[in-house]
Amino acid sequence: MKPKASIIGVGSAIPQKKITNQYFVDLGLDTSDEWIQERTGIKQRYYTGDNESSIDLAYEASIKALNKANVKQSDLDLIIVATTTPDYLAFPSTACLLQDKLKTNKIMSFDLSAACSGFSYALNVASQFIENGSYKTALVVGVDCLSKTLNFTDRSTCILFGDGGGAVVLKASEKYGILYSKSYADGSESNSLMIKAGGSKKAITKEGLDQKENTLLMDGKGVFKLAVNKTTQSIKEALKACNLTAEDVTYLVCHQANKRILDKIQSLLDFPKEKMITNVENYGNTSAASIPILLDEANKKNLFKKGDILIIAGFGAGFTWSLNILKWEN
Repeated sequence: MKPKASIIGVGSAIPQKKITNQYFVDLGLDTSDEWIQERTGIKQRYYTGDNESSIDLAYEASIKALNKANVKQSDLDLIIVATTTPDYLAFPSTACLLQDKLKTNKIMSFDLSAACSGFSYALNVASQFIENGSYKTALVVGVDCLSKTLNFTDRSTCILFGDGGGAVVLKASEKYGILYSKSYADGSESNSLMIKAGGSKKAITKEGLDQKENTLLMDGKGVFKLAVNKTTQSIKEALKACNLTAEDVTYLVCHQANKRILDKIQSLLDFPKEKMITNVENYGNTSAASIPILLDEANKKNLFKKGDILIIAGFGAGFTWSLNILKWEN
């Protein structure tokens, strides 16, 4: 029997700068704490400072995950960092920076870009290496600092996002771990969520900066429909493929985009509300970091028990969506 990739340690890192909804009122936006909470469920989020970046959050989360797993840096065979806000535009990758900062062996280390689906994508990729016997121990990180990409005159986007990092240690296991993974993409929907300037297609120019082309753009209604429809459909297909029912699932661990999306997914799947765990109210949408942050928070509260069946589901720009079904060990 081939081994499974099991989560044996989780860690997270949150910046110190707390941003309440009043911050956006003080910026002069036509909004209020009540308006934001009613539409998104978000009460606060955290931003990195001028001298903080993705590598700082990735490193802190990784150290915590390694300590929890009782795994030495030298035991790692693989590092994957899911991010769309790397420290540098093109290279070096954040994963290479992390490999150096952790002082691991000269192991395979690379970034993966799938936006808010990134952590689930990375779990899928890392698990393949473990299942086929190439590696025994992997570090998977989700980290993003989207506050540095926001247009603070756009009420529809700037209120949603926060910064954060999360990490898990995966190790080969016969009894526990990832039972199913599948990741998807539909590039025809790429305009639903994007940053226009900063890549090879459109360089950042003074005129572009004046027009805020280097900031995040989102079709909110389009993203809502895609996230809800693609996620619910793929979860139903996964349950069928694994011969599982809603009753077999202990918890849904979804990307924390906003409360409306999460409530709609839970409703369409007809899962009991207590099975959909959330923390979006405290951190906002932290993109690739949201799922590992949620895993770490729930694990610290002893919410998960050995043998629990979890569904991890991400969805985001690309358009991408991805899910993993796993039997919890940590």
